[in-house]
Amino acid sequence: MKNFFSLLGREFKLFWANRILRLLFIGAPIMYGVLLGYVYQKGKVTDLPIIVVDEDRSSMSQKVIEMLGDNEILKVALVKNDESGLSKQVLDLDADCVVMIPKDFEKDVLTRKNPEIVTIVNTSNVLTANYASGAIQLVLGTFKAGTQMETLRKQGTPENLLMSSYEPFKTTFIKKFNRSTNYMYFLWPGVLATVLQQVLLLALALSFASEFENGTFAELTRRTSVFSMIAVKVIPYLIMSFGIWLMYFGFTFWFRIPIKENLGGLTLIAGVFVLAVSFMGILVSILIPNQLKATEVLMVVATPSFILSGFTWPLSQMPVWVQHIASGIPLTHFLKAFRTLLVEDGTIQQTVPYVMSMVWIGLVCAAGSIIALYFKRRQATGKF
Repeated sequence: MKNFFSLLGREFKLFWANRILRLLFIGAPIMYGVLLGYVYQKGKVTDLPIIVVDEDRSSMSQKVIEMLGDNEILKVALVKNDESGLSKQVLDLDADCVVMIPKDFEKDVLTRKNPEIVTIVNTSNVLTANYASGAIQLVLGTFKAGTQMETLRKQGTPENLLMSSYEPFKTTFIKKFNRSTNYMYFLWPGVLATVLQQVLLLALALSFASEFENGTFAELTRRTSVFSMIAVKVIPYLIMSFGIWLMYFGFTFWFRIPIKENLGGLTLIAGVFVLAVSFMGILVSILIPNQLKATEVLMVVATPSFILSGFTWPLSQMPVWVQHIASGIPLTHFLKAFRTLLVEDGTIQQTVPYVMSMVWIGLVCAAGSIIALYFKRRQATGKF
C-alpha cells in the first residue's frame, strides 16, 4: 500500500513538472468555459441586418420600416426604392432577409385591395434565418392588426367586429438558397472543413518536431535550404489535401447534396485555406520541438475553431475580443467564403476579402516559420 501511494505521488509530481500538460489539463477547461460563455453570453441574436425594398414610399410604408427597426432582433441595414442590384447587396451586407413593400401599398390598404408584403429569407444560415423571419412576422402581424383595427374604427365598426372584418394586407415568406432549411446542407460542409483543418494542424505539428526529437534535424539542414525544408514538409500535405477534397466532392453525390456551381473557384479558395493552415502548423512545429507538446498546443487552437468561426452562431453576436481571435483562424474566413460562393450563389469577387484574410494569415505564419527555422538551422549547424 505504501508503494502504491508512493507511485501516486510520483505521478502527480510528473504531471506538475510538465508545464504544457499542466496548462492544458487545468487551463484548457477554464479557457474553453470562459470563451464559450462569452460566445453564447447573449443567448439570443440581435441586430440581424435586413434590407427593405420600399416601392411605395408612403407614410404607411415608412411606419413599417420604423417598426422593423424598433425590433431588437432586426437592424434595417438598407432601404431601397427598387430591386436593382439587390442580390449583390444581400451578399455584401450579409442580409438575413429582404422585405419588399409593393407600389401603391398604402392606397391598396385603404381601398381594401389586399396588397402583399413579400419577405425573402436567406436560409444559408438556418439559425439567423429563423430568428429574422420570426421577428419580421411579429412586426408585420402587429402592424397588420393595428392598421386593421384603426381603419375599421374610423369607419364606425363596433369593437367586437373589428378583428373579423377584413385583412388589410397579406404577408408571404419566400426561402432563398437553402430553401428546405436542411441542416445537412448547412452544417455538414462546415464540419468537414473543420475536420480538414484539424488533421492538417495535428499532422504538421509533427513535421519538424519529429526531426528535433529523432536527432535528424542537423542532417536535414545540411542537405537543403530553409525554404526547401518548408516546401518539402508542406507539399505532401497539399497533395493529400487535394485527395481529401476529391473525397469530399464524392460524398456530395453519396448524400445527394446539390453542390456543383462555382466548384472550381471554391477549390482554389480551399487551396489557399490549406496553405494558411499548413504554415500555421509548421510554425508551431518549429517553435515547439516536441511532438506531444506541439500536438497539444494545436489541439487547443483547433478544437474551438468551428464554434468561433461564426458559421453557426453569428460573429456579430460575440464580444469584439472573441471576434479578433476568430479572425486569426483560417477556418473562419474559409467557411464564410464557402457560404458566399456555394450556398448563397455569390461570385468569386465577393469572396476576395475572406481569401485575402487567409493569405495574410498564411504569410505571417510562413514568415514566422522561415525566421524561426533560420535560427534553428543556425543553432544546429553553426552556419548562417
